[in-house]
Amino acid sequence: MPVSKSEFDQLYPCDFYTAEELLEEGQMYTVYEIARLLQELEPDAELDPETEDILLDWAIPWIMTNADDLVVGEPRSEDEPGYYGLKE
Repeated sequence: MPVSKSEFDQLYPCDFYTAEELLEEGQMYTVYEIARLLQELEPDAELDPETEDILLDWAIPWIMTNADDLVVGEPRSEDEPGYYGLKE
């Protein structure tokens, strides 16, 4: 159910990192690592499953929005996710 803007003490601009600002050139990242980086956490930070699910809600649209600037690497094994990195 929508809520009135007046219910919030403060509203912030909806700014996101560009791919170049977030990712290091020459490196590949999983969606989980990108989710952490978007929250200014270390890529290997320990998170509980509920928090990780919430962070993924931000990371997946970010990947889709920045797709033109990214390359995709196939998982190296069946139990591993795919990887994303900057286009060169």
